[in-house]
Amino acid sequence: MRKVLFLFSLSLLLSSTSVAQTEVGPFRPGVTLDGVNYFLPKTQLRITFVADKASTIPGEFAPFADRYLRQPNVPTAQSVEWSIKEVLLDAVGVPDSTKAFNIKLKAKTSAPLVNLTDDGLLLSVNTEAEPEPKTPLPKAVPAPKPVNGRDFMTHEILAAGSTAKMAQLTAEEIYDLKDSRNALIRGEADNTPKDGAQLKLMLDNLDAQIFALESLFKGQTLTGTEVQTLVFEPSADPSKLGQRQLLCRFSRRLGLVDADDLSGEPVWVTIKPMGNLPVAADDAEVAKKKAKMEQGLWVNQPARVMIIAEMAGKTILTTEASICQLGTTEVLSDALFNKKLDTRVTFYQHTGSVKNIE
Repeated sequence: MRKVLFLFSLSLLLSSTSVAQTEVGPFRPGVTLDGVNYFLPKTQLRITFVADKASTIPGEFAPFADRYLRQPNVPTAQSVEWSIKEVLLDAVGVPDSTKAFNIKLKAKTSAPLVNLTDDGLLLSVNTEAEPEPKTPLPKAVPAPKPVNGRDFMTHEILAAGSTAKMAQLTAEEIYDLKDSRNALIRGEADNTPKDGAQLKLMLDNLDAQIFALESLFKGQTLTGTEVQTLVFEPSADPSKLGQRQLLCRFSRRLGLVDADDLSGEPVWVTIKPMGNLPVAADDAEVAKKKAKMEQGLWVNQPARVMIIAEMAGKTILTTEASICQLGTTEVLSDALFNKKLDTRVTFYQHTGSVKNIE
C-alpha cells in the first residue's frame, strides 16, 4: 500500500482567515505535478477453473488380462480425460486509465491524508485503510506416482523366458496372495497375529502387492487436480448485456484451450443486469449543480449484475458481481473537505464506490 501524507506549517494555517478546499481535477501527466494522482477502477472477472486430469496407463500384460484374470475390458492405450470439478469467479478492480484524477492539496486543505494501493487506486481520505486481501485460490494437487508392478515380481517371474509366461506366473502369484489374505481374515493362517494392529498391517501389505501386480494387467488411472485462471473484462456497452460471449473452450482430451481451438466445447459467459442500470442524470439543473462540484472527489457507482457461465447446455457457474464500467461516475462535493468539516471517507478498493463517510 502507498500512503501519501501532506503536512503543512502552522504559520500558514494561522495566517489565513479564508476557507480553502481540496481541489480534484482530471489527471494530465506532466501538468498536475502538485498533488496526488489516483485512479478509479474498472472491473475484471477472474474466472478460475478447477479441473481433474485423469491419466490412464495400460498394463504391461494387458493383452493377457482376459485369459488369466477374466478382465476383458482393460485399457490397451494411454489416454487422458479432463473433467471440470469447480468454477470460481472473483471480480477485481484494476486502474481505469480513462478515470485518472489529481488531488491538489493546498496549505489550507482539510484532506491531508490519502491512502492508495500500489497501483494507484483510492482507498481512503483523512483516515487509515488497508488494501483488501486477495481471494485465496484452490491449490493444484499433483497426480500420484504410478506403482511399478515389477517391484513385486518374484525371481521365478522375472526369469521367465517370454511375456506370456511372465503374465501366467504373475496371475498365479496374484491368486496365491488373495488366498493368503482370505486365510488371514478367516483366522485360518498359520501365522495369524492376535494383535489387531499387526493384522491390519499384514492385510495392507498384501493389498499393496495385489494392487501392484494387478496393475500389470488392468493398468492404472492417476488423477490430479489442476487450477487455471482466465481474465474476462466486461464491456462497457450496455447493448452486450444478456448476450452470450465466448470465454474459452474445454476439451475432455486437452483441458482448457483457446477460444479459437475447435477441439474443445465452447464456454459461454452471459452478464445480465439486476434491476435498472445506474444512469447519469441529464437534467439541466442537476448538471449545473454537478459542474459546480467539479473540484470534488470522483467516485464510482457500479452496476450489480448476474454472471452465468455455460458449457454443453449446462450451467457451470451462477454468481453476482458489481461491474464498474456498467455504472456511472459521480462526484462528492468539495464542500465536504473544507476546514469546517473533518470528513473521513473510505472506499471499496475493487469498485471505487464509497464504503463509509464520517
